[in-house]
Formats: sequence, structure tokens, C-alpha cells
Amino acid sequence: MGGVGKLEVGRDGLDTCEFGLLSWTTASDFLPGERASVTFEIQDVERKTLAILRILSQSSQPVGARVISHLLREQGIELSERAVRYHLKLMDERGFTESVARDGRLITELGREELESALVSDKVGFVASKIELLAYQTDFDTNKRQGKVPVNISFFPRNQFRKALEVMSKTFRAGLCVSQLVGVAGEGEKLGGVTVPQGKIALATVCSIIVNGALLKAGVPTNSKFGGILQIKNHKPLRFVELIQYSGSSLDPSEIFITSRMTSVGRAAKEGQGKILANFREIPSLCQSTAEKVISGLREADLDGLIAVGEVSKPVCGVPVEVGKVGMILIGGLNPVAAAVEAGVQVENHAMCGVMEYQDLIEFWEVGK
Repeated sequence: MGGVGKLEVGRDGLDTCEFGLLSWTTASDFLPGERASVTFEIQDVERKTLAILRILSQSSQPVGARVISHLLREQGIELSERAVRYHLKLMDERGFTESVARDGRLITELGREELESALVSDKVGFVASKIELLAYQTDFDTNKRQGKVPVNISFFPRNQFRKALEVMSKTFRAGLCVSQLVGVAGEGEKLGGVTVPQGKIALATVCSIIVNGALLKAGVPTNSKFGGILQIKNHKPLRFVELIQYSGSSLDPSEIFITSRMTSVGRAAKEGQGKILANFREIPSLCQSTAEKVISGLREADLDGLIAVGEVSKPVCGVPVEVGKVGMILIGGLNPVAAAVEAGVQVENHAMCGVMEYQDLIEFWEVGK
């Protein structure tokens, strides 16, 4: 019939075709306004499909409709458990997912390919949105020393983890990290909401978004500008030599720099000269005193990460700052992992992966004992 499919979406996100009302009509039967409405509805369904695929891709275990509905709600997508089941049925038919008895769904290779290639325009600015979401989910209380903190998750081959710990210890000792607190889990266990694959050991490192989250709770707006590579000379920050704007990226800058072997964190830890992962933020100058108090509280809880703070409207390490703003450079939470990759350790990174309870973190030096 070769036409445009008209999907009528109900209030709970269910397509009316669930009740046998799906109709196929040629494009010529639609007025321009109707055609635009149909296009929007189809795109809305596709976006929900991708959101579900993204959730499934982050788990090595089957995930059920109830859990998916809950996780979608956290992302601002209201889709009932019943609606999720219907979308999953359509995704099964398209080969994106497969049903595992009553345990839920797993994403297929075809589903992963779809997730990687579909709706590229939607992915632009995805990293910036993810930063805002994690900052909102961060509720760490500096006074009570409890609450959720944002983390990166890295998967190491079990037979290389000991070597990785040895390499990373030098980076932690040199202070090239957001915190010396980490999380660890073995295969089949969960860490930061992610299930550890077979043959792997997972390490959670605190993400620099902890600063965004803490400032947000204190009423300080933060503009996350970019992630980059910061040149270190004589143990001090010199200048940014590479950068990727968050607003125009669909991939995390740190993951790109690590995979491309563009860092020399190990050398920076050993000699005080090298290139490390760092991020750039801006805050209103009127909020600077409040920000300093918040960061001081974080530091007392071993949640640091601040490398440098500039003066009002003045550049920091060669980066221009907007009028009435103050620039801040934060260290990248994945620097220890970058050092391990430089040493030849195979690592699968998931930057800004989720949040963990502060109480569940342990000192890096306790790992492996």
C-alpha cells in the first residue's frame, strides 16, 4: 500500500492500533497539517522506543515493564507499565528486543544498532542533558554526609584488574581524581544501577558532576561548557589543548579522549607534566561566595575536584569567560581509568552512568584487600 502510517496516540502513550484501530492511508489523503501531526506522532513513538532501548542496553539482565516504566519516569517520560508492554511487543516484532520468559526483555544486536544510528539529531546535546539530569539526581548532604553522588562505571577484565589497581594507585595518590572513594562489584552484581558482565570487575569513580549537583541544591546555577584535555606543567594547570562542547556532542568527551589515547595522566601523576581530563564550568559572579562554601563542604567529605577558579569575567587557562561570570576548572573523574588504559589495560567506560549512595563507597586503598 506504500503509504504513511497513521498512529493515533492515546493519553497513556498507547497507540490505538493495540485495539485493532491501526489504519494505513496514502499521503495524498492527508491535509498538510494532518501530515505534520502524523509525522510528529511517529517520531514520538520512535523516541520512546529509543528511550526503552537505552535502558535495556545498560543491563545484561532481562528488564521488566514495571522497572522500565519507573526508569522512564525518572527521565521525564510518562509511560504506563501497560504502555511499555505494548511498545516492547512492537520492538519484539522489529527484532530490537527478545522476551526471556516472564523475566522481561533483553536488547538484541539489531536493537543496539538501531540505538546507535537512529535519530542522530536527538543525540546532539545529549551529554549536556545528561549532566543536568545527574545534577538533579544528586542529593548529597555535606552536613549529614549522606545521599546520592554521581559516578562513572568502568568494566575491567578480571585478569587485568590487579594491574589496573597498581597503575591507578599512582593517580589517586597524586590527587588526579574527584575523590578517593570508589565502588567495586564483581560479575553478576549491580553497581550504580548497572549489572556487571561476565568475566568483568566494575569500578565506580565519583564524577565531577558532584559539584554541579551540590551547587544546584544551594541555588547556584551552573553552565557546563565543555570537557577537554588540560595540559599540566610543574604540577599546575597551564592550558586546554583539546575540548568538546557538551551542547553539540552526542558522546561523552572523556570517553572519546580515553579511547583515542590522547591523555598522559600517568606521566602527569609521576612527573607533574602531562595531559589530563578536565571540565569547564561557569557560575554567576554573585554566587561565588556561596559556591566556595559548598565546595569546601564537599572537600571535607573527600569529594573535591576543583582545579582552579578564575576572576570575574576573566579567562581561566586561556578559556574566555562570559561577562559577570566566573570560570571553574574541574578535574575529570575518569583520570585514574585513563592512566590504566595508557598502561595497556582494556577498559569499557560508561561516563556519567548514574548515582550511588555515598555510604556505599569505600576508600580506593581498601579495594583488593
